[in-house]
Amino acid sequence: MPGLPGAPAAISSYGCDADGLICGYRLHPERPAQALSQASEALPLHPDSAAADGSVLWLHFNLSHAGAEAWLRKHATDLPESFFEALHESASRSTRIERDGDSLLAVINDVTFDFSFEASDLATLWLALSPGLVLSARRRPLRAVDRLRMAVRRGEPLGSGLELLTHLLNDQADELQRIVRQATQRVDEIEDALLAGRPEAQTAEIASLRRLMVRLQRLLAPEPSALMRMLSRPPAWVTVEAREQLRRASEEFALVLGDIAALQERIKLMQDENATRVAEANNRSLFTLTMVTVLALPINLVSGLFGMNVGGIPLAEHGRGFWIMLALIAGLTGAIAFLALRRMRR
Repeated sequence: MPGLPGAPAAISSYGCDADGLICGYRLHPERPAQALSQASEALPLHPDSAAADGSVLWLHFNLSHAGAEAWLRKHATDLPESFFEALHESASRSTRIERDGDSLLAVINDVTFDFSFEASDLATLWLALSPGLVLSARRRPLRAVDRLRMAVRRGEPLGSGLELLTHLLNDQADELQRIVRQATQRVDEIEDALLAGRPEAQTAEIASLRRLMVRLQRLLAPEPSALMRMLSRPPAWVTVEAREQLRRASEEFALVLGDIAALQERIKLMQDENATRVAEANNRSLFTLTMVTVLALPINLVSGLFGMNVGGIPLAEHGRGFWIMLALIAGLTGAIAFLALRRMRR
């Protein structure tokens, strides 16, 4: 699809090419980004191959494509082995930015493009950064990466790998803030329903929201130890300004995570309040059942005794025997009810 006049050219489709490349750009701080239509246009691939004129090469791959990892292993020979090890980690991957030799490795978790407030709608982005090369890969479409692509196509000046990473973290923080805002609005509605005495329909949704907040906080919070080690001993090509931008982006991200923690605590208090209300309702139901059982004790006892088919049953031949027994049962029931009510008042 042709782009607007003066805007950088876009790749032909959102899908990937034969090597799994979703998009590729040559970025320069003083020139519009140059889009690559296929991975072969980036060859030969070397961390310093695109840095001679101050530009940086960004390649974004789809790991669901069978040839993506094979292409990276064949052509990105300078990638550290830890990058490929990170691609095959377990499902629970923490967000982190760490140094590996002269490269930076980043594992960033973000919400998927079709996020629908489900704890499973989180996916991972892997990045490897060197002076003139940024390689990123994912298995599911992510919102933050899509916003970064749109920023590059709009012509925003992103002339280094650290600027790409900082922009990605800021976009992720913005998207996370939007999620927290929507979740807070939903929690407000549920809280109003609970205060109005209608907790039945919201119990499952409260639990779902809490699971979501816990998963967001666990997976999206960057590991502070890895980030501090990287910022204290960065590669030589990382400038002081880039380090400061990355630190500010991390601090902004920490503020959003603080909002998530506060919302998580609020949801926990709502769950406790709802559990208290349910326990009180159960106690009332149990007390009512107990009182009915106690009040029915005289009639059950007397009917059981007089129902035995043996001789000598009192009042069996008396003309008013039924009414005498009825009065006796009523008296015993009244006495038990009086004792129970007096004990409750105490």
